[in-house]
Amino acid sequence: MLKIGVIGAGHLGRIHIQQLKEISDYNLEGFYDHNNENADVIKDELGVTKYKTVEELIDNVDVVDIVTPTISHYECAVKALAKSKHVFIEKPVTNTLAEARELKELVKEAGVKVQVGHVERFNPAFIAAAPFCSSPMFIETHRLAQFNPRGTDVPVVLDLMIHDIDIVLSVVKSNIKNINASGVAVVSETPDIANARIEFDNGCVANLTASRISLKRMRKSRFFQKDTYITVDFLEKEVNLVKIKDASAQSEEDPYAVIIDVGSNGTRKQLYFEKPEIKTVNSIRLELECLARSINEDTTPLVTIDDGYNALDVAHQILDKMSITKNAL
Repeated sequence: MLKIGVIGAGHLGRIHIQQLKEISDYNLEGFYDHNNENADVIKDELGVTKYKTVEELIDNVDVVDIVTPTISHYECAVKALAKSKHVFIEKPVTNTLAEARELKELVKEAGVKVQVGHVERFNPAFIAAAPFCSSPMFIETHRLAQFNPRGTDVPVVLDLMIHDIDIVLSVVKSNIKNINASGVAVVSETPDIANARIEFDNGCVANLTASRISLKRMRKSRFFQKDTYITVDFLEKEVNLVKIKDASAQSEEDPYAVIIDVGSNGTRKQLYFEKPEIKTVNSIRLELECLARSINEDTTPLVTIDDGYNALDVAHQILDKMSITKNAL
């Protein structure tokens, strides 16, 4: 059984602690939180050992779960890697690209497993849809949230859009050719709503929109590829597939079949509608279980330190483009 400790017991850290208590592969040794008052509340409510320092916690575990504000990810990870501890680190992986780049090298030197918390990879809707996303050529994502002061210390690109950046990079197997972006700060000092267009060398285009000042919540992505249209609702955990195939003689006689004419040569296609089975899973629990499995079986985590770096790299390129657009006005 892997001994694990949590650094950071805020909103998300509390959830991690609750889930870790129920995962058989882990023995939750305890947690550390810099806010002593909050730490006492967590200790009493969840019955978990409170450590006085980060260093003391790291010394007593095999795995370190970093759920602190982004600005401290690097410092905590460096301390854990220096002691050759396996690491789970929330997204964004670090505050800066330079920090993420250095962490990549430290991970290689330490020879441990590191997984980045891009939790939407473990969303049951995306898990069901991913096998069908073989070669998307146009992707459209909308991630809208109601205003919440928590998280406004960073641009919406790093707060929300980075989820969809990681999803896009996971399904498009091509290098990025060009990025265009724009964003507006409405209620905070950094952009609260942003749009980015990412063009890939293979011709795929991804159009990403993120907002944290919307009246309703939405987390939807649409993937278009040859003869297939896939919609993924990350919030409602739903997937819809529309497939296009040549119409058969039997389908031509079916009054309920959806038949369309394609082109001027008389070709007729039939639309098939599918709803893949969605398994009920807790995404946070699943990602933590994934790390345990990769450690125990010596396999590569689903979301690697390289994946975390790549998503952060694209996010910063988007922010740079937004800055250029703003300065040009």
